[in-house]
Amino acid sequence: MEDHLAVKMSAEEAKAFIEKLKAEGLLTEENRIVWEMIVPERLKRMYDVLNRRTRYITVLTEGVDDPHNQSAVLRTAEAFGLQDVFVVTGKAPFRPNKFVTRNADKWLTVHQKPDIETAIKDLQARGYQVFASYLGEGTIPLQEIDLSKPTALLFGNEHSGVSEEAIRLADGKFIIPMQGFVQSFNISVAAALSLYDVTERARKIAGERYYLTLEEKKEIYEKWMMDTLNPRVRKMIETGVIS
Repeated sequence: MEDHLAVKMSAEEAKAFIEKLKAEGLLTEENRIVWEMIVPERLKRMYDVLNRRTRYITVLTEGVDDPHNQSAVLRTAEAFGLQDVFVVTGKAPFRPNKFVTRNADKWLTVHQKPDIETAIKDLQARGYQVFASYLGEGTIPLQEIDLSKPTALLFGNEHSGVSEEAIRLADGKFIIPMQGFVQSFNISVAAALSLYDVTERARKIAGERYYLTLEEKKEIYEKWMMDTLNPRVRKMIETGVIS
């Protein structure tokens, strides 16, 4: 979320915008100490992004070991407006490369799960159908996934793909149709292509269900405001030095 994207506001515009956020409950007396430290243009940039955020579509990765790929998936998810990413680590720890993420992970809610069974069952309990990217039999084209309900896309390890356990637990399997000799995409490319398709279709199918609830917006906006502060100032607020 680059600051140069913010359009300079006049004093009147800034005042009206602050009042709008108060009326919506995003700015309160309780968090006044935070939002008064942030320029209105920054608050508006975060607000605009927040209103396009979704939890209707999410991503689950299983055993993605390469830090570059971990980072690319996060950056792609954030770019397409997802709020949540679920992660099950493999042989390597989950350590996204900051130069690749470009701080995308700062704006996401990343859920690390201990194993694939826990991750999939947790998503299903939240109301998601889980579709795994898979090159074997029984797959459907990406474009044929029914998006009438919240959907999680599962991507597996760079070399071995998703595990047999994941295939067994998933609600379905999909493939990105290809026309050349190559039979698979790098995970970061696969995630980008898949998310472009499903987010475009889901927005039209789900309507208002696609976007965050007011309570979700309040919680995320408050976190974003804190995270956008200088770390030293944030620490002082958290410890009560500034109140």
